[in-house]
Amino acid sequence: MTAVSISNIIKRYGTKKAVTTALHGISFDVQQGELFGLIGPDGAGKTSLFRILTTLLLAEEGTATVDGFDVVKDYKEIRKRVGYMPGRFSLYQDLTVKENLDFFATIFNTTIEENYDLIKDIYSQIEPFKDRRAGKLSGGMKQKLALSCALIHRPSVLFLDEPTTGVDAVSRKEFWEMLKRLKEQGITILVSTPYMDEASLCDRVALIQSGKIMSIDTPAGIVKQFGKKLLSAKSADMLALLKVLNDQEQVENAYPFGEYHHIVLKEDGEAQLREALTQKGFKFEMKETEANIEDCFIRLMEQK
Repeated sequence: MTAVSISNIIKRYGTKKAVTTALHGISFDVQQGELFGLIGPDGAGKTSLFRILTTLLLAEEGTATVDGFDVVKDYKEIRKRVGYMPGRFSLYQDLTVKENLDFFATIFNTTIEENYDLIKDIYSQIEPFKDRRAGKLSGGMKQKLALSCALIHRPSVLFLDEPTTGVDAVSRKEFWEMLKRLKEQGITILVSTPYMDEASLCDRVALIQSGKIMSIDTPAGIVKQFGKKLLSAKSADMLALLKVLNDQEQVENAYPFGEYHHIVLKEDGEAQLREALTQKGFKFEMKETEANIEDCFIRLMEQK
């Protein structure tokens, strides 16, 4: 069963003299119980799309449904059924942890006790600090409180907009473990992130750039589409190496990747490339490597 359906969504901002198109005809479906990732850099259109799906923003064109309800005609029904955790911490900083949770429970005509089984794994980690003001919490604790508030009314679809941005690595790992447990309870989860490494944790992902969907597939399926030999290389002078690599006929693209440069070959010209670098006096380390989501994203951007 389809939980979220999006068809040709177009969103523009600005006046007639200066119009910016944030979303260019976005279309895809998310199945019930799926953990779906929207992966892309800042400004790609992720937040605009989430705000449309949670009935906080109107699109200029296109249609979308959540749990079978239209985001324009049935906005009241959708608001009862979805949980939304925006990118910015948006809870009441002057209220305590428990007061924030009580407030959101009251809005949805429920109580903490009624749905405690859903949030207990998350809330139990911050419950010892229930009398602390939300503004005094650490980043990871704020994240857990915001997620608890988004879940307190037992939503069928959960929208999380860049939930791990600005959070330490341990909290990021804990957060994704929480999402897996929520998925097991049948909740459909849409999560946006600029972190390419988080894509592998989703059932399916959509890669988005400049308001356009570049690819939708399972993480393994997207990597399989890469279709080129990929090398990694490093030397003492990485800047000079990058310039020379991009001047080589055998190289489709070369770009920094951690402590290495990744090199996409047009054909299997590794031997010629090694010879060319040696002739230019480089002492280098080079090896074949497997592509990941970030490599695929970069290649798709180059092809557009």
